Amino acid sequence: MTPADLSLTVLRAVRRAVGDGALAVREVPPRVVVERPRAGGCGDWATNAALQLAGPAALPPRQVAEVLRERLLDVPGIERVDITGPGFLNLTLRPGTRAEAGRLLVRDVRERGPRYGYGDALGRLPEHEVSFLLPEGADLRLRALTRSVVALLRSQGAPARVGGGRASRRLHALPPHYDVAAALGPDARQWALLRPAAHDRVLDAAPLLRLTEADNPLFTVQYAHARSRALLRNAAGLGFTGAYEEEVDAPELLAALADHPSVLLAAARHHAPDRLARHLEATADAFLGFQHTVLPRGDEKPSAAHRSRLALAEAAGTVLAGGLSLLGVTAPDHL
Repeated sequence: MTPADLSLTVLRAVRRAVGDGALAVREVPPRVVVERPRAGGCGDWATNAALQLAGPAALPPRQVAEVLRERLLDVPGIERVDITGPGFLNLTLRPGTRAEAGRLLVRDVRERGPRYGYGDALGRLPEHEVSFLLPEGADLRLRALTRSVVALLRSQGAPARVGGGRASRRLHALPPHYDVAAALGPDARQWALLRPAAHDRVLDAAPLLRLTEADNPLFTVQYAHARSRALLRNAAGLGFTGAYEEEVDAPELLAALADHPSVLLAAARHHAPDRLARHLEATADAFLGFQHTVLPRGDEKPSAAHRSRLALAEAAGTVLAGGLSLLGVTAPDHL
């Protein structure tokens, strides 16, 4: 079960509850969000569907959660359903289901390539939500922010554009406190402008000029992508390719890849490229902690485990490349 599968599963539970008369809701929402549990949560996945339905159902969120919980417990692949906080549903998958979820996730990333995480959830936004005014003389940060927001919105199906006219809106960002263009190259410049939230100062130049993982998050992300490509080249030299055949013990990396679509949607919805940049940092950190297990060591022969790890490494590099492109940053194959 991927997050998309679980979202449909929760929606089916909602429809059953409405059909049974347990929830008096006139319209079932078109989608529900399934994401990693937040602080205080548990299990593999969580959804706020009960909170979303509480108002329309005229019931307390926890009561709605109990109704949905009853209908989720008999779903094959779901081992446990817990209710936490004001009414979050926390889903724990059966071990075999987790392995299958990993396989489907990696397959999805490899099939969709850099467009993994793209969707159509924002395809019906009104014109004033997707047309952005970029005034003549706009500073470097405002130009970078506007173009990245347009790219993010398009990734989620919105017909976004940089335009003019009365229907256009203008984004706002704190201007740079130094000459970013003079101090940094194209990639570092984009990162300095987009990594902080729009109301925060742009990143200082000095750390972005140091090519080390400890000081420079952009270097970490680009280096992680380059390492994923190097692993593919080295594996080809050893005579094997990636194929996710068995469960890989890399929960943080798998979680980061699974979260990518929801991160892209949130970054687009909130006009916040910084959310995507932070997610890429977390993905890169998870991958770099995992990469040393991918290739055989010494006289060890490539096994199904190595092929599965290589497939996951390839998927990680794909997600990093796709995310960087939406920020206007390159993903070099060599560093």
